[in-house]
Amino acid sequence: MSQALRVQYQTHPSQYKHWKLSFAGPVATLKADFDENGGLRPGYKLKLNSYDLGVDIELNDAINRIRFEHPEVRTVVLTSAKDKVFCSGANIFMLGVSSHAWKVNFCKFTNETRNGLEDSSKYSGLKFLAAVNGACAGGGYEVALACDEILLVDDRSSAVSLPEVPLLGVLPGTGGLTRVTDKRKVRHDLADLFCTSVEGVRGQKAKDWRLVDDIAKPAVFAQKVQERALALAAGSDRPANGKGVELTPVLCTVEADRLVYPNVVVAIDRTKRTATFTVKAPTGAQPTDVAGIEAAGAAWYALAMARELEDAILSMRTNELDIGTWLIKTEGDAAAVLALDAVLMANKDHWFVRETIGLLRRTFSRLDVSSRSLFAFVEEGSCFAGSFLELALACDRTYHLALPDSDTPPTITVGEVNFGLYPMITGQSRLQRRFYDEQPAMEAVRAKAGQALDADVAFALGLNTSNPDDIDWADETRIAIEERVAMSPDALTGMEANLRFNGKENMVTRVFGRLTAWQNWIFQRPNAVGEKGALKVYGKGDKAAFDWNRV
Repeated sequence: MSQALRVQYQTHPSQYKHWKLSFAGPVATLKADFDENGGLRPGYKLKLNSYDLGVDIELNDAINRIRFEHPEVRTVVLTSAKDKVFCSGANIFMLGVSSHAWKVNFCKFTNETRNGLEDSSKYSGLKFLAAVNGACAGGGYEVALACDEILLVDDRSSAVSLPEVPLLGVLPGTGGLTRVTDKRKVRHDLADLFCTSVEGVRGQKAKDWRLVDDIAKPAVFAQKVQERALALAAGSDRPANGKGVELTPVLCTVEADRLVYPNVVVAIDRTKRTATFTVKAPTGAQPTDVAGIEAAGAAWYALAMARELEDAILSMRTNELDIGTWLIKTEGDAAAVLALDAVLMANKDHWFVRETIGLLRRTFSRLDVSSRSLFAFVEEGSCFAGSFLELALACDRTYHLALPDSDTPPTITVGEVNFGLYPMITGQSRLQRRFYDEQPAMEAVRAKAGQALDADVAFALGLNTSNPDDIDWADETRIAIEERVAMSPDALTGMEANLRFNGKENMVTRVFGRLTAWQNWIFQRPNAVGEKGALKVYGKGDKAAFDWNRV
């Protein structure tokens, strides 16, 4: 893809077009003031605080900067700078002119951004308050739903709504249906009324139905917002006197077939439709205490690598749709990775280390939910140990080279971090997911924790998929890749999502499951995107023509 057409996920508050970020002690305020002429692509205007991918890229950046640059902040208030409008949701005209892949990838990234709010609330003590000071529809209400509390202005006109079904013939694409039931526990019949109403629900009824936590008259709304923000802040343990860490730009050289970062390289083979991600272990002296970590700041390896890997994943998802198989490799000294893990574990309660672990957790989760086939390759020079082993555990398969006559065969090492430091969105560790939390298997793996395991030992423990020797390695891995690349990408997307998230469901797995299956399907149906589909005719004065067959 040409440089001009690539979507860039890096930005800075000085470049924001859509959000105004301010700080007052423990409270940060993010005001939605979307520039209607500032769409990421031509062909639509972001009227009424409707958003596109560019708006969410800024929101994701702003939340990350609050996490790292402002540790004193304990509550984030999301509100609007526009009169009578909080947010009208995803821009319908943007969806109408976008490809199917763009729509689904857009929904996935917005899902991850909203899930990130809940992740920070759960793990880092950063709380979120939606101060809904105007009409709040569709994806705008879904932003509010991701917050810890929703306060709605009671001005007789402002309402919350999820009008996608009656207006557009699609579903709330960033978790609206799921959060209404699973998180807010809105009664089923009331949720049915709500999700088929264009007008939405306002005032006391919105509170009674549990769609919002509280309401306030316009005259006291600002005061009520401040009170609730400070009350949420009081329950946080983020440090009032912590010294923030500036998130300096992520360095990346974009070549025709490569993304080159200091610690991550992505090499694209367009003929084979594969991309090889190589993550490099830390080198040289690394800080071992909080003082050294804070002094390193954004250059601290753990944070730098996490930011680079996240950027690479997002860039490849959006900009390289034909590259359906990602080959995951590592390079460097496994001992250096395990030493880093020891520092993470020893200091995991320090706010900066905790936030870095959080970014690693969310980045590994981006791999889990990427609609790409993931194969890990444990070869000579690999360092799949501890945190780096999570990369392999996230993959659909792991191929591990056996060199029985070598004194230094390729190995993997299970570390303490693999038993829960980076839980999946299911709440399980990837080891628990792998073995269905069956105790004999888990205990066998734990008994080998800290040991370098060659291909045969790892195979016996169930930690790799295949352990070919050097005679068979080239052919077996080549055939596996060629077979995978030749399969239907649609079928693989559904299969991978089903297999990766086995076991117990929770709210977040249902959000992604519904996006992958239901919304993915609905976005391709003529009732939504056909010539007379509801999404296509929206705003044109025409009536949607539905195929009334139930399927």
